[in-house]
Amino acid sequence: MGTDPLTITAWALAALAVILAWPAPILLSRARWPRRSPATAMILWQAIGLAGGLSMIGAMLTWGLAPLGDNLLSALERLFRIVFLNGSVEGLLFWHAFALSAAALLGAHLLFTLALTYFRIARQRRRHRELLLLLSSPAEQPGTVVINHAAPVAYCLPGGARSVTVLSDGLLNLLSSQELQAVLTHENTHLLQRHHLLLWAFAAWKSALPWLPTSKLAQRSVNELIEMLADDAALRVVAEPTLVRSIALVASGTTSLDTEPPLAGKAGLTPSNATPDNVLPAPEDATAARLERLLHPQPPLGQIGRAGILLLSALLLAAPTALLVLPTLW
Repeated sequence: MGTDPLTITAWALAALAVILAWPAPILLSRARWPRRSPATAMILWQAIGLAGGLSMIGAMLTWGLAPLGDNLLSALERLFRIVFLNGSVEGLLFWHAFALSAAALLGAHLLFTLALTYFRIARQRRRHRELLLLLSSPAEQPGTVVINHAAPVAYCLPGGARSVTVLSDGLLNLLSSQELQAVLTHENTHLLQRHHLLLWAFAAWKSALPWLPTSKLAQRSVNELIEMLADDAALRVVAEPTLVRSIALVASGTTSLDTEPPLAGKAGLTPSNATPDNVLPAPEDATAARLERLLHPQPPLGQIGRAGILLLSALLLAAPTALLVLPTLW
């Protein structure tokens, strides 16, 4: 093992990438405290995902650059000469060239998958919005439409100024006015807090690295956390028993953000191509976790606990950058 600064940096970034790709997501998904402070947990999940990606790319990049210079700037300068000015490749072995190629390919793959996921989701939403124009009718509440379906269904369809909340006849027939208010507040919170952007990012992570089990685990955890955030907003306008009953009623139909099975059956779509890729069908255990959280409430994390987690998130984001910059200062 080399002892030059870039080699040491490469090993440090690789170790961080492994930690963030495997044990950290597993431990966080099994922890109980995220239910007490879902917003804080959401920040930590984002830090883990972003820092993990930067660490993976950074580890391969610095390993490949190690024989080209004593620090990142000098190594990048020599790499530029090799690529564009036909500079000498002395000291650059096959594995170093492979690592540099892998870093470039992984970075491009992540960015391409992020863009591809966005356009796929946008296309699915546009198609679904067209179906809603044909198969729904306006509701009394602004920004809300009603579809003719017996099952209790509620979901929101993001789209900026064209965002809409969709309810079914079956749900309206079951809900009281307070329960309806709870459902509408819950769905509107998804739209106001831009939860679909979080789902898009983690869906792209899962699509880009499907071989990584924790990418699916992270997506499920984030999906559960955004539901809890929306529940917290609903609790500010209705009583807990009202919210619990509304969750139970909607859960008997569908509870996922952007899930649209009613139109799938009416428009000849299958569930697989009717549901956007940035959301997972809410599993029964996720609904059970939400109900348990409401029925047996725990106090939120204290200021010290939240501050510690936010500090950890900031350190995770700063670590890859610091590891890349420090060799330049040596």
